[in-house]
Amino acid sequence: MPRYPEHLTGEGPHNPFPGIKVLERKLGQAIPHRLGSNEGLDMPHRALREHFGDALAEHVYCYGDAEALGVRQRLSVQQGIALETMLVDAGADSLIALALRTTCEQGETVVSTAGTYPTFGYFAKGQGCRLIEPGYYEAPGVLAPDLEALAAAAHKENARLVYLANPDNPSGHLHSDSAILKLREALPDTCWLLMDEAYGDFRDDAGSEFAAKALPGVIRLRTFSKAHGLAGLRIGYAIADPEVLAMMMKVRIHYAVSTLTQAAAEVVLDHPEEVHQHVAEVKARREQLAEHFRALGADVLPSATNFIGIRLPSAELAERINRELLEAGRLIARPAHPALGHVLRITAVADALEPGQLAILEQAIKEHG
Repeated sequence: MPRYPEHLTGEGPHNPFPGIKVLERKLGQAIPHRLGSNEGLDMPHRALREHFGDALAEHVYCYGDAEALGVRQRLSVQQGIALETMLVDAGADSLIALALRTTCEQGETVVSTAGTYPTFGYFAKGQGCRLIEPGYYEAPGVLAPDLEALAAAAHKENARLVYLANPDNPSGHLHSDSAILKLREALPDTCWLLMDEAYGDFRDDAGSEFAAKALPGVIRLRTFSKAHGLAGLRIGYAIADPEVLAMMMKVRIHYAVSTLTQAAAEVVLDHPEEVHQHVAEVKARREQLAEHFRALGADVLPSATNFIGIRLPSAELAERINRELLEAGRLIARPAHPALGHVLRITAVADALEPGQLAILEQAIKEHG
């Protein structure tokens, strides 16, 4: 089992503010009179009520449930994830930072594929970690994080943690469950595997038994930003062994997820048919986009996400197309890392399918292949 930073292995630190919902559950009764919580409970919120309505205003007075029990209960029922193996926080990005704080100390080495989701490297460097970045595996029809290279780097550099987005961002590549288990076995016993599964809802096998498991030495991250459409409210969850989550709670911002955000997530989870329909429609648009650009001769990468990746002949061409589209008021994505400067990413929204929206890209593909 990978180890934790020395300063977390003792009894503390303890969360000084577990919150009223947690306290009520411990007492087994409601606390109707909040006379010492220093929240704006008597704020009339006339302006807020006039602008948004009473229903929203009722969610803004109090700190959110630090355990997000309502969200976790719904996820447990719907996805078969054990309640005690989930921790809810303010989106996958916040969970990446939380996982790093829990597992790594300043100066320790972490490993991530060069050009994958850059927020991990941003947080790792900000924490004073040393970042090692093996390259992608590239071949015709393939742009994938190189699992063997990640494992080899972890051994060579005595890494404390390896980060892997699966499905990957920005390539869209999906590694099989067996490949993930093989990677975990190949890593040093002292090394954590941080699995970013932000796009997991778009897998054809989403909701499988494997997806619900807490794996030893692994911290899995999920989000409500993609399939559930709640990016602006910032909420996601981690799946890990209970002892790992207990360590994460030692360094977590205890009220990171607001009462309003939790209420919104519970409403969305109470209507899974809407989520399923949205995911199906996104996948259909993704395939429509992919077929459209393949017909033009583009190198469209296989994707298990809500976007497609297009590999162009050069970074210079990709930079020009991206810039011209932006100047025309059309924002797509081009990875900032030079290793993937030749890749463009397009989200499978309905707007992307409107005729003429991506004419600049279409013309460039016709000219350059």
